[in-house]
Amino acid sequence: MRSLFHLAYHVRDLGDARRFYGGVLGCREGRSTDTWVDFDFFGHQISLHLGEPFATTDTGRVGGHLVPMPHLGLVLELPDWQALAGRLKAAGVAFVMEPQVRFEGQPGEQWTMFFRDPCGNPIEVKGFRSLDTVYET
Repeated sequence: MRSLFHLAYHVRDLGDARRFYGGVLGCREGRSTDTWVDFDFFGHQISLHLGEPFATTDTGRVGGHLVPMPHLGLVLELPDWQALAGRLKAAGVAFVMEPQVRFEGQPGEQWTMFFRDPCGNPIEVKGFRSLDTVYET
C-alpha cells in the first residue's frame, strides 16, 4: 500500500508561510486560494489555512529539554537533515532545541531539532543514517 500523509493547520499569514515553507524549507507549492496553500512537505501534503494556530505547551520531554506539544514531525535521512539544519541556521531561524544527536552509538541513534514556523507552529525534524533504523530500540 502506498500512501502520503496529509495535515491541515492554521497560519496567520500566507505570505509568511510561503516564504518559510517554500523559501527556507524548500517545499514546493501546490494548489492555493486566497485562504489556503498546499505544500509538498518532503513528500507529504500540508495545507496551510488562514486562522489562529493551534495552542501548544512545552510539556514534551526530549532528553533534558521540554518541547512543544503537539508538534508536526518529519524524519529525513541524515545528509538531508544536515542540509536542512544548515539552511535553517543560515536563515536565522530560532531553535526551540538546537540540532543535536540523541542516543549516540545506540540502536535508534538519531539527530533532532525543534523550531517554529513564523506563526508559532512547532516542527521537529529527525535525521537517521538509515530510515530502516527509525523503530530500533
